[in-house]
Amino acid sequence: MRLSQMLFVTLRDDPADAEIPSHKLLLRAGYIRRIGSGIYAYLPLMWRVLQKVSQIVREEMNATGAEECLLPQLQPADLWKESGRWDTYTKAEGIMFSLIDRREQQLGLGPTHEEIITAIARDMIRSYRQLPLHLYQIQTKFRDEIRPRFGLMRGREFIMKDGYSFHADEKSLKETYQDMYKAYSNILRRSGLAFRAVEADSGAIGGSGSTEFMILAEAGEDEVLYTEDGKYAANVEKAVSLPIDAETSQFTTYEKRDTPGTETIEKVCQLLNCSPTQLVKNVLYQTVYDNGITVLVLVSIRGDQEVNEVKLQNELTKLAPLYGGKTIISLNVPNVEAQQAWTAKSLPLGYIAPDIADEYINGNKQIHPKFLRLVDQTAVDLKNFVTGANEAGYHVVGANWGEQFKLPSGVVDIRKARPGDRAIHNPEQTLFSARGIEAGHIFQLGTKYSQAMGATYTNEQGEEKPLFMGCFGVGVSRLAQAAVEQSYDKDGIIWPVAIAPYHAIVTIPNIKDAQQVEIAQKLYTELNSRGIETLLDDRDERAGVKFKDADLIGIPYRIVTGRAIANGKVEVVERATRNSQEIVIDEVTTTLHKWITAAIQVKN
Repeated sequence: MRLSQMLFVTLRDDPADAEIPSHKLLLRAGYIRRIGSGIYAYLPLMWRVLQKVSQIVREEMNATGAEECLLPQLQPADLWKESGRWDTYTKAEGIMFSLIDRREQQLGLGPTHEEIITAIARDMIRSYRQLPLHLYQIQTKFRDEIRPRFGLMRGREFIMKDGYSFHADEKSLKETYQDMYKAYSNILRRSGLAFRAVEADSGAIGGSGSTEFMILAEAGEDEVLYTEDGKYAANVEKAVSLPIDAETSQFTTYEKRDTPGTETIEKVCQLLNCSPTQLVKNVLYQTVYDNGITVLVLVSIRGDQEVNEVKLQNELTKLAPLYGGKTIISLNVPNVEAQQAWTAKSLPLGYIAPDIADEYINGNKQIHPKFLRLVDQTAVDLKNFVTGANEAGYHVVGANWGEQFKLPSGVVDIRKARPGDRAIHNPEQTLFSARGIEAGHIFQLGTKYSQAMGATYTNEQGEEKPLFMGCFGVGVSRLAQAAVEQSYDKDGIIWPVAIAPYHAIVTIPNIKDAQQVEIAQKLYTELNSRGIETLLDDRDERAGVKFKDADLIGIPYRIVTGRAIANGKVEVVERATRNSQEIVIDEVTTTLHKWITAAIQVKN
């Protein structure tokens, strides 16, 4: 392609609304254009990148025996109500675009397609002889993000590959899950990306187990905890660990202490000269279930630890049937305004004890009449601990479970693992932290959707059984931007060869020099005929402008028909290393073909 004939516009300065390097560079280099909040046009250069990523995905998926299809973006609400996720996606998480059509039917724009594919399986799969079955698509998805940001990283419209498998049993599901683990690793490796596969929380998708594939980058929104022995890695939402040991309490008798102005852990520990590991802090949460019932949850946890709200939400979701619900609409620490809806008297915030009385709740029918009490494992074994006294300005010291306070029956692991903790698989290993961008996620769904929606098959014995399901997603447009976030410098993008929009760019420093133009056109034709995708910068611009644009758009190899042609050579510059060498003109095509082939094959 000739740049003089392309829609090619680059920007000198960073766009004001772009926050991270990859977003800035894709806008500056003319790969994407913002149309609205979280909505972007993929311009010709970007579309070539997306096609290459999609092709790698297709090749790896097809190699596993999966079949490509295309599912509707517009989805009936009734199917989502069958699975029980309509309220989760439209109210709790609020990420689904929903609408009413002219026939007064509720519809949603698909952020994912579990319900659609399960309905298809329900109608078409009858016998174990049809199993296992694996279908996938590469499709535009929609999410009504509260705060769209970072360009394609958190957009409201994006391209995704999602696949769904159906099985007769869990063993078959796990085999496909392992196939996808390998396929996803191959996809990222072939795309030229550094990544880490980590244990993950299944979130609203659900299921018994899941793995995320994180592209390592400083701007990643996710924190990954891992051990250097390579035997453990998990998203911080899912991570487990052994905390540091609690210090022995210096308090030997139970007593109430005057502790004015100590609403924080730091202040009370400073006043009492104690370690936060000797303290039980009590955090009050308010959760609302999908049937409108509000439950107040008091979490007791060791003073030096933080509550992992994802783990807490998972525990509370398990309890939903006790309150007549299916899922959680919201979970938060209630502010003063929220408390006014249910408090009978003012709470001693900062001084709450594990046994705060239920009389603080006014008995509103929508509020569960008692506190639900949970205790994190870190607080269970504490002796002679410090905690609140249920009275503003006072704490108690030397307290014990089973004596001054009843140990809650709900003992859970809801602490947030963090760097420096000891690993469970080997306490000699400590956890380290890295930032990652989630590019892929694979799930073992089990029978979550098939049971809810009545998708069954007949086994060899003639019995009707629910289908086992797997779900496997790759963010195609997210992966493309993540590649930029992982590889750039002060001058622009550095694309991995395998997914670069073009392999090479031939730059003519002076288009008024007939010899430069002739050699450039000759090389341009030869390179493309050998399968080396090549741009020709034949614009009437200064050489410096062309060189800057070539660096900005990140094409792996730049060929310059400059002064070296007097010696029968051209300058070839590798974008990633900036290594420059002069190569005989007749050897350029063979040399580049060898380099590009090697660069792509090393990732396979």
